Amino acid sequence: MSTHPLEEILHPRSIAVIGASGNNNVPGYQFTASLLEYGYKGEVYPVNPKYSEIVGLKAYPDIRDIPGPVDYVISCVPASQVLNMVKGCVQKKVKALHLFTARFSETGRKDAAELEQEILQEARKGGVRIIGPNCMGLYYPDEGISFSDAMPKKSGTVGLISQSGQLAEEFGRYAAMRGVSLSKAISYGNALDFNECDFLDYFSQDGETRVILMYVEGVRDGKRFFTSLREAASTKPVVILKGGKGRSGTRAAASHTASMAGSQKILTKMISQAGAVSAEHFEELVDLAAAFNFLPPISGFNVGVAGGGGGSSVLAADQCEASGLDVIPLPKEIREELKSKGSTIWDWIGNPADMSIRDSRDFGPGDILELMAGNEKFDILMAIMSDPHHERQKGTTAQSYLKGFKLEGLNNKPVLAVVADKALGVEDYDHWSWKVMCDLRTKLIAENIPFYPSVKRAATAARKLVEYYQRKR
Repeated sequence: MSTHPLEEILHPRSIAVIGASGNNNVPGYQFTASLLEYGYKGEVYPVNPKYSEIVGLKAYPDIRDIPGPVDYVISCVPASQVLNMVKGCVQKKVKALHLFTARFSETGRKDAAELEQEILQEARKGGVRIIGPNCMGLYYPDEGISFSDAMPKKSGTVGLISQSGQLAEEFGRYAAMRGVSLSKAISYGNALDFNECDFLDYFSQDGETRVILMYVEGVRDGKRFFTSLREAASTKPVVILKGGKGRSGTRAAASHTASMAGSQKILTKMISQAGAVSAEHFEELVDLAAAFNFLPPISGFNVGVAGGGGGSSVLAADQCEASGLDVIPLPKEIREELKSKGSTIWDWIGNPADMSIRDSRDFGPGDILELMAGNEKFDILMAIMSDPHHERQKGTTAQSYLKGFKLEGLNNKPVLAVVADKALGVEDYDHWSWKVMCDLRTKLIAENIPFYPSVKRAATAARKLVEYYQRKR
């Protein structure tokens, strides 16, 4: 078990929501209601002098009026009320305070920054640790804690550290659609007390987390961050998305979380030297999460590709090579096996396997993938699953479509799927083809196979995964 100070803080026996509300359009209601919705088993105490009851729970006028102990506090009160609230938390011997409350140093105003520091000093005197301010705080599905009712209830083994709460919520939703579930997510905002290094150190020790993802806008202590990152990346994959890369992004980061965004080149080099992985954009953060979540360590870049035909096969080869994978020629031993089975294209078919030249409908992409899976020259396989679109395919089901790829016969060889994700009009959502592809994605998740909307994105994720494991070795 982790010995980090956050270990006890993130398992609170009781939570008070100060600034709780009966108005379901405000955060004070949403934080309180989410604790009940997600099945938090500890005591929940709404605090607001205007109410006697909130979401069916007795409400208290002040934290000092709560009869039992309070481990964790969520603050939804205005910034001007926080200092007095902290004094109440100190008297109540609260362990941690999540300051959802914003409008501090991120405003750029001197008085707001000074108030933020005064709050920190008051909390430190009383032994209260702070997450935030200006953040969504903790999502921990196994503990029944969520900062949003839009987050999945299923837990997984991917941990997310995000300076942005909105991005954390978006990641939780979109990653779930790709089969990736979170062990925990922590949105930390201005990082007044606990910062990105503390959370990184915690997740590196956390037995519930196999993969660490980070979204950072600025780093407070570059030297410490490098040390923490190198240690974490030596134990488990760490993927980092940096916000505030350009001039306008830097300005936005300063007004969002009071972050002074450093040089993107320096941070990228630091990430590489520490043995971690850089994501270029949000979509790639999700792509890499899927790769590290589903795929085992892979030692080489040689890829076998099947499922496309004609020009799409040519483009697949181009995209794989441009992304850093090696599209090796079809090995002689596979050709010889095809020849021995009576194939008339044994000397013609290649890698990628162009299925438009096959001499029989009985020979599908799964047959060539099976042969590639049994050959030691291939490190990874890619199955291109284009959408069924002919009327003669109308009876196709996701299950029958998958049978053509023979995924069960790939000898545990790592495989990525490319599943069409084309732009649709409103009228297309009732089309049988769209339903088949949605079902196909669900079945791929059940088979623990990551899927991607394009060859380029699949190949880039695979290449970065291989690079991580090669550096680790």
